Amino acid sequence: MRFKIAHNLPQRLIVRCGKYVFTRNEGYGIENFLLNLQGIENVKTNYANGSIIVNYKEPMTAKNLIKTLKAIDIDEIGEKEPNQNQLIESTNQDFYFKIAQMITTRFGVKTFLPWPLQIAYLLNKYSKILGKGIKSLISGKLNLEVLDATAIGLSFARGDIGTAGSIMFLLAISDQLESYTRIRAKTELSESLALHVEDCWVLKDGVEEEIPLERVALGDTVIVRTGSIIPVDGTISKGMATVNEASMTGEPLPRKKEEGHTVYAGTVVEDGEIYIITKAIASDTKLSNIIEQIDHGDALKAMIQQRNENLADRFVPFNLGLALGTFLLTRNATKAISLLMVDYSCAIKLSTPIVVISSIKEASEMGIIVKGGKFMERFANADAIVFDKTGTLTEARPEVKEVLAFGNYTEKEVLKISACLEEHFPHSVARAIVRKAESQNLKHREEHSEVEYVVAHGIASKLHGEKALIGSHHFVIEDEKIKISKAAESEIEKRANGLSTIYLGIGEEVVGAILIEDPLRKEAKSVVNSLRSQGFDHIAMLTGDGDKAAKSVADVLDLDYYRAEVLPEDKSEYIKKLQDEGKKTIMIGDGINDSPALALSDVSVSLKDSSDIAREVADITLLRDDLNQLTELRSLSQMMLNRIDNNLKTIIGFNSGLMLLGLFGFMSPTSIAILHNASTVLISSRSMRPLI
Repeated sequence: MRFKIAHNLPQRLIVRCGKYVFTRNEGYGIENFLLNLQGIENVKTNYANGSIIVNYKEPMTAKNLIKTLKAIDIDEIGEKEPNQNQLIESTNQDFYFKIAQMITTRFGVKTFLPWPLQIAYLLNKYSKILGKGIKSLISGKLNLEVLDATAIGLSFARGDIGTAGSIMFLLAISDQLESYTRIRAKTELSESLALHVEDCWVLKDGVEEEIPLERVALGDTVIVRTGSIIPVDGTISKGMATVNEASMTGEPLPRKKEEGHTVYAGTVVEDGEIYIITKAIASDTKLSNIIEQIDHGDALKAMIQQRNENLADRFVPFNLGLALGTFLLTRNATKAISLLMVDYSCAIKLSTPIVVISSIKEASEMGIIVKGGKFMERFANADAIVFDKTGTLTEARPEVKEVLAFGNYTEKEVLKISACLEEHFPHSVARAIVRKAESQNLKHREEHSEVEYVVAHGIASKLHGEKALIGSHHFVIEDEKIKISKAAESEIEKRANGLSTIYLGIGEEVVGAILIEDPLRKEAKSVVNSLRSQGFDHIAMLTGDGDKAAKSVADVLDLDYYRAEVLPEDKSEYIKKLQDEGKKTIMIGDGINDSPALALSDVSVSLKDSSDIAREVADITLLRDDLNQLTELRSLSQMMLNRIDNNLKTIIGFNSGLMLLGLFGFMSPTSIAILHNASTVLISSRSMRPLI
């Protein structure tokens, strides 16, 4: 690569290759290449002027860096997609460049163009605005486009070219500001919104093997079971499942998929087991869908945003009517135009979505992913909150306290068989059992047949021709009628002492039990107290665990209500009951069994280590393993509503004052236009400031 050294400072080198020698994406390739070298701290490229700025430290030296740059073959490096930081930097550069270009053009037109050419230039710009206004009128709408076209058109008609130019310039600045805010917010959301799949199960030579996703190759057979995200695009070669494809299609109801059907990365198996022949390693289809919904989806707009936008539209006929009435009564065109220079609609429609998307961005910076403005608003207004227990109010990493064995089985056999069954399913208790087996170096072969996950109950399979079951007391003993001896019951009762109990049944008898220690999160008590002080008047807990363990948690946290040994349908029924009583509900859970209640609640929250399907269904995801994020989000969402309300009051008050000044002739249309548009930009800029 050929270049000139612009600056060679200690630990900083700037070179210039010439304008457009490399493309923007080739610049990203150069950045990525250099950042992988030892001692390189930071790299920035600018394709427009061909500059490369490198910050480095030892062991890198200026001599070696220059030598490396000379050896770079741009064609060999090729184009690369930008990472999050590169996208943010690019967005900033584009915004500053466009603003500078607009200011320079405005100054140049006014300074250097002859008057007739200035008029021609401005009329050309106005033609686009006029076209939008006419299009709105044809469709039967009296909106902001009509008001802008009318105000600028009347200024031209009166020969007030300066006012017309100022209005168009400030409107263009406002448009750029809104566009920049949206793009910047979307860019910063991108990385944190992606729900990455790191590992998956692959069938190799007839044996299941868990491998990193990046090692999956085309043609590999990937196995996906209940509650897991499908990590690849492919065709089902075996099995049947119901698949939630909301991330791809937006359709909330799961669809039946079987042999020969195509499935896509980012969708979720709600129930069943499928073997997928990999056709493509798809990227974050979920991510692009969610971001698109946040940016454009009317269904995800906050109600306050929709109300304000409707209010803004209703102000436009008022503005036009007031201006027309003033002209008819006073025959003073200046006063009428002064009233047209002011509108409430522009500032309301611009500032409100900026507040919403800036709040979502701020939440993402706090490690909280919100899928739309309406969920921020609902979280702010909710008065009832319902928690799952295991992994939600309790630690996300429960531990095996003790393993009990009965009959001819040993404790090691019970633990090994349990881990063999549990390792296929994403649940905190299952992971605890697998970790315990690994800590004792208990390795196993896949000796059981196909496993079936029974939501909120347990796992059913066959081991050496015999029925193998692991799960709750309700599932193993009550539903499946597996016998348990009085001695075993007595031993479990004596040892459990409030611990959660998982039962293992082989054939027709319970052969073991695993006692799980699931301590409360250290912050749980203070979070519950804070939520109550923030306006929640009903805080409840629903759990599939036993009554003793549930009551212990409820008493410590001083909850308003708790219920133990519940099924998924019981949780959703309780949410429905609260809603029928007029409560605005939040459901917080992390498991497959929580997904029906999460889907039914007014706003749902999943946690950092939640199952894939819980995160798919949830409206909000907490990325830090800390319940304090709930109180942070409550404060942030309520402050969002307060800022929108304060903006509305400011816009109505200030613009009404301008209209009165124009009506009584205390201010010219040009001055009013400048103050009005300046206030719109100022309020919109203020709306971007952090809330917390």
